[in-house]
Amino acid sequence: MLVLDALNFCFWPDDDLQYDHLAAGLADALKADPTVFDAHRLKKITGAALRDLLQWPRPLPLEDERVRLLHEVGTELERSFHGKAVNLVTAANGSAVALVDLVTKHFPGFRDHSVYKGHQVFLYKRAQIFVADLWGAFKGKGIGEFRDISSITMFADYVVPAVLRHWGILTCSQALVKMVDSLQELPSGSEEEVELRACTITAVERLREYLAARTGTEVLSVQVDWWLWSSGLPSAVEKVPPYHRTQTIYY
Repeated sequence: MLVLDALNFCFWPDDDLQYDHLAAGLADALKADPTVFDAHRLKKITGAALRDLLQWPRPLPLEDERVRLLHEVGTELERSFHGKAVNLVTAANGSAVALVDLVTKHFPGFRDHSVYKGHQVFLYKRAQIFVADLWGAFKGKGIGEFRDISSITMFADYVVPAVLRHWGILTCSQALVKMVDSLQELPSGSEEEVELRACTITAVERLREYLAARTGTEVLSVQVDWWLWSSGLPSAVEKVPPYHRTQTIYY
């Protein structure tokens, strides 16, 4: 799971590449060789070897960065967690917030933050989705049990903002709409990019509050995110407008 979320970013430069290719490719590789993601092997993996694992025929978007992040994961797991990601998870003692803190403390590649008008903005998309993936995969039990899973926000990426815009929940300036719809790149860390991601988190929180009040049951940001994200995939019934293009390792 940690390997999956270390690589879970920036698929759009390759029109054929989707998250499912990554998840399925890694799962198949693990079935074929249970030691393939051992820390000492991650430290030495190459771009070509990663492509072979994923059965992908050409260089991956930001491939050098993906390899660097796997090296970082392997090195830090050996240094601080006896080579095992499960030790990282158990060190959080069942707290989602503590696990996000541990991940961002030990793995710089997960430190998804920007400076916006002189203020630090912490979004932590991949660190939070690692927690959520564990929670979902283990159905909230065992190492997937987190007493504070409700503290996890949605995962600010490029799919969900497009869905929210399509549904009229998120409104963008005409200048930003023109930039996004014409497929111009939005620079990583730019004011527009930070605003778009931060406003997406705020919008999902308000939607979550509305759904909770409407249904009378607890609704998690994680659940709302997964629903929105699925609605924005190419296979979805409704076709959403273009998503913003940003080359980044954070989402």
